[in-house]
Amino acid sequence: MNAAGAGSGRALIRRNSLREQISDALRDEMMAGRLPAGRNFTVKEIAEIYGVSATPAREALVDLAAQGLLVSEPHRGFTVPEFTWDDFLEIFEARALLTDNALRHLGNRVHPYDWSRTASLRRRGDAATRAARAGHLDVLVGCDLRFWQEAAAILCNERIADYLGWLRVQSWMFAAPHLRAAGELGGTCWDRHGELVDRIEARDHDGARRVVNHYNLFTVELLAGLLGRSLDGLSILRLLREDQPEPDAPSAGPPAPADRGAAQQQPAAVGLGRVPLPRFVPPGRFTRSFRPGRGEPATGR
Repeated sequence: MNAAGAGSGRALIRRNSLREQISDALRDEMMAGRLPAGRNFTVKEIAEIYGVSATPAREALVDLAAQGLLVSEPHRGFTVPEFTWDDFLEIFEARALLTDNALRHLGNRVHPYDWSRTASLRRRGDAATRAARAGHLDVLVGCDLRFWQEAAAILCNERIADYLGWLRVQSWMFAAPHLRAAGELGGTCWDRHGELVDRIEARDHDGARRVVNHYNLFTVELLAGLLGRSLDGLSILRLLREDQPEPDAPSAGPPAPADRGAAQQQPAAVGLGRVPLPRFVPPGRFTRSFRPGRGEPATGR
């Protein structure tokens, strides 16, 4: 199992309880594509890898299974699910609609947003931009996740943040293996984090929404291009494309070096950030059963 810190036989875990540390470490491995769909493991194996007793290892695995990020199989342990293209489209639609609606109402809140977080958001955005331009996927995942976590905290709505986090984790689980297979990512990743921070600091609600919609648009177009999939019939694309300054949808290819930093640059984007996971997701409400290594296509497509 290629878990974090595999070279030493165990990962470095520092946060909160052992249960949360192991859960976070495994989730990060799956999001980065280092723990592939269909991978099966037991409580004993996880306990040995992280150097803990069986109890926190079992609790962590059960937590991830309750969130739909693992499949519990009687007498076989736990398996990483496979998300299909149809699954991803459902995840993407839900995420894009939720973020667009939240930002449309940014200026109409009864209670204020936490604008004090913008300085931290700027630092995290700069780090994510550097990683994106360098094309280092592993570094980008971590930086991008922290950036969107901080951005979500400004909303001061934990339910929105939690649900978006759950959706984005699954997005990464689907996308990361395909991005790794694409090879060199230098110059192809979404790097407009700083522009979004500018819009937030200026209280430019419409501008912030357009940047986030650009991020979502390039997410799905990039992955469709990598997988040779059609986006015909995906109704959310009309909303995202009409919200962009240019009349035509931007290309999924990398921008020319001379375009870097330009106000109207439109680089291909890896728009798959994450905000905090739900503390609890009722089984059967936000989850579905998956066949290990195969997945279960979404219905109605």
